[in-house]
Amino acid sequence: MAHLLLRLLLLCSLLPGWLAVACAAPILDLTAGQTRAPLAAVTTFAVDARGEATASAMFADADAGRFQPVPADNATFGFVDGAYWFHARVANANHADSRWLLVLEYALLDQVDLYVRRADGAIAQFQSGDQHPFSQRSVSYRHPNFWLQITPGQPLDLLLRVQTKSSMQVPLTLYTPTAFIELARDAQLGMGIYYGILLALLFYNLILFVSLRDRSHFLYSLHVLGFGLVLFCLNGFAFEYFWPNSTWLANAAVPMSMSFAMLAMHLFARDFLELPRRSPLGNRVLLVLMAFHFAMLLASPFLDYRTAVLIGTAMVFPGVGAVIGVAIAVARRGFRPALLFLFAWGMLLAGTLVYAMVSFGMVSKTFATEYGMQIGSAAEMIFLSFALAYRWAALRDDNERIAREANEQLEQRVEERTQELSSALQQLGEAHARLREHSARDGLTGVFNRRYFEQAFAPLLAQCAADAKPFSLLITDLDHFKRVNDEHGHLTGDDCLRCIAATLQHCAGDSAVVARFGGEEFVVLMPGAEELSARRTAEAIRQRIAAQVFALEGDRQLHLTVSIGAATVGSGVVVEPDTLLRRADDALYEAKRSGRNRVVQGSAAA
Repeated sequence: MAHLLLRLLLLCSLLPGWLAVACAAPILDLTAGQTRAPLAAVTTFAVDARGEATASAMFADADAGRFQPVPADNATFGFVDGAYWFHARVANANHADSRWLLVLEYALLDQVDLYVRRADGAIAQFQSGDQHPFSQRSVSYRHPNFWLQITPGQPLDLLLRVQTKSSMQVPLTLYTPTAFIELARDAQLGMGIYYGILLALLFYNLILFVSLRDRSHFLYSLHVLGFGLVLFCLNGFAFEYFWPNSTWLANAAVPMSMSFAMLAMHLFARDFLELPRRSPLGNRVLLVLMAFHFAMLLASPFLDYRTAVLIGTAMVFPGVGAVIGVAIAVARRGFRPALLFLFAWGMLLAGTLVYAMVSFGMVSKTFATEYGMQIGSAAEMIFLSFALAYRWAALRDDNERIAREANEQLEQRVEERTQELSSALQQLGEAHARLREHSARDGLTGVFNRRYFEQAFAPLLAQCAADAKPFSLLITDLDHFKRVNDEHGHLTGDDCLRCIAATLQHCAGDSAVVARFGGEEFVVLMPGAEELSARRTAEAIRQRIAAQVFALEGDRQLHLTVSIGAATVGSGVVVEPDTLLRRADDALYEAKRSGRNRVVQGSAAA
């Protein structure tokens, strides 16, 4: 009875102070239907630089209002010394659930002490963080967490002491049991998809390495393994699944995995970009970075955790910058796979820089910033896999080209040797040389020569007959061309022929074949052209040439005209090439006899 009376007197003595605190401190009311409650808006904090303050002293400071509000409702402070104390007050207004889970949504906190002060003044203490075995956590989850009993009408004061050598990030959120199960389910699903992608890429490229013996696929697999291991540690999965009872490994694995990932990244970039051959300077830069990260990999277990993590995180910037720089340099020198490499690395760069900026407290912690590295690295690794396939195809094509050129050179040498030993092959070589001398183009006018015309005429005519299309032929002759040569010289005549050829090509279009038939005569093959279309083209040629003025020395001018004979074969009609040529030729001579400077259409074969 005396004991009960003593507790009642103590409660009465504390009641005025409690009322003052209730009026001054912000409080989070848990209302009906609420399943998740972030505490940032009601969280205040204080810094214990020496890390020696007690919970009772910090409760007194919080009651006296000496704690500061969390900046911008974001409890991210970067790498700091000492202990940070966080205070929040929660109450159950009318919520049916009285059991809530408090989750610190950052996996790398070393020492977390939670002090819960109830309405009767009783204080309970709980501990978590990666300095304690994983089995001590309230729920087997990658983030530190604590069960709270929040009874309606009995508010709780939460005082959290956090001291860590990693980045100080303390986002606090309350969950109902059902909401936490949904959170854990969704998070595990997302992470399962992410790590499933990494495992698929890892084993796929290992299989390619075994089958193709291409070193790049093995180094890419190391790159995937390194990044996957880093994120497995940073997300808290390594502590949860690999070494739940080793608090030393929980810390040491983070800088070691970072060093291994950066080392693998530079190894892959150096090999993929072929730096020893394509950029010796860039190769030397990456070799220096690789030596540094290899040294950090060996030294990390013996260095102070914060020192190792700060160095590893800070080296992300120059490491990524160096890879991007050498990739740009190699791409500018014509190595096209480097463009895909750059695109993939742009995604990883964004995610990595965002994570590093969160670690240093430069940006606030949101879903996009917290999981930016996972998003960026997944996209980067998928596109790097595409880049590897593209690079392999390019190397294959280069190898085939080199082999083809080698075979051609070998064949050439064999031919040369054979020509020296065999007079028959020598004669064949001379025949080939003579054949090469006869170009398909007329040397003066640039249009096709008669040899080409004779080779192309029959196949084009046969193709139009097979496709049931018409075919037209024009023969053009320059009127009084002998007089031009006699009166003005052959050079002027050559200029006139070149001009005539250019006019024919322009008026006939790209689908027609223009050839010099001989002397001042030209032929135009017009597959698919009906009689009316051919006549219009011929008339356009005649008028254009008649309208041209050729300037001569001494302000003299020269006017030229042409006579054109045309012949057309109707759709689907089979006719011999010589027959069609004879009809066009007869039409040309009819134009000559009729006074020149005109177009005459020969009889059509319908």
